[in-house]
Amino acid sequence: MPIGTADLHIHTHFSDGTFSPEQVVAEARACDLAAISITDHDTLDGIAPAQAAAAGSGLEVIAGIELSCEIEKKDIHLLGYYVDCADDDLQKVLVKMRDVRVKRIEQMLVTLKEQGVERITLDDVLSLTRCDAVGRLHLATMLQQKGYVASIQEAFTRFIGEGCPAYVPKHKQTPHEAIELIRRVGGVAVLAHPMINNRDELIPGFVEAGLQGIEAYYPNASKTTVAFYRGLAEKYHLVATGGSDAHGDAKKSTCIGATRVGIEVVERLKELSRHS
Repeated sequence: MPIGTADLHIHTHFSDGTFSPEQVVAEARACDLAAISITDHDTLDGIAPAQAAAAGSGLEVIAGIELSCEIEKKDIHLLGYYVDCADDDLQKVLVKMRDVRVKRIEQMLVTLKEQGVERITLDDVLSLTRCDAVGRLHLATMLQQKGYVASIQEAFTRFIGEGCPAYVPKHKQTPHEAIELIRRVGGVAVLAHPMINNRDELIPGFVEAGLQGIEAYYPNASKTTVAFYRGLAEKYHLVATGGSDAHGDAKKSTCIGATRVGIEVVERLKELSRHS
């Protein structure tokens, strides 16, 4: 039986992380991980560079993605593992989703200007990205850099968090649509960080739509919380996955390898991907 551990939730500078794919691979190898998944938001651009950097090292880099979804005005994220990066339909969907991200930031900047934030442009925010997978974390970083807030957390609580003056909702696909898309391109659909979503009553509907896994292991989750979601995984015959949700320097509360699962989880995902 294969041995080792895996971190199945990592971001690079192609979305809202700060590490390059090459840096991610170096950190993963330093942590003695057997496998990782690059799961950037709405982009696959970080996967090929990471796989190239890991070639010959024994580290498996799983093609993954984190898709933004919305249901009942609640943000839900779906992770997809072993997706087909070359699928044209998937790439077209991702281009549209990144366009929506840019337009959302444009709207937020208009609203921020009404709040007295006048020294930030769209180009300023986009300069923090390697592609157009721009998000609120980039905007929060620029608010801090320009001196409007003392911290990224303050940017969210004062300006751009849900319910705050400059918050703008983003039109997204539904979780059911994301599950269908992930499975259609050969991937395994997993619900990301359900302990943050706090909408467990929606999970049975996701299962009916084809959900295959749930992220039970997550940074700073208590043993009780992990046990609860492992129980849901068993109840609904889902794979219990996990990962650090590392964003490099953009998220100080976690790092690559901080949360990991056994390599048998990877083997299970791989098996499911063959039958999606």
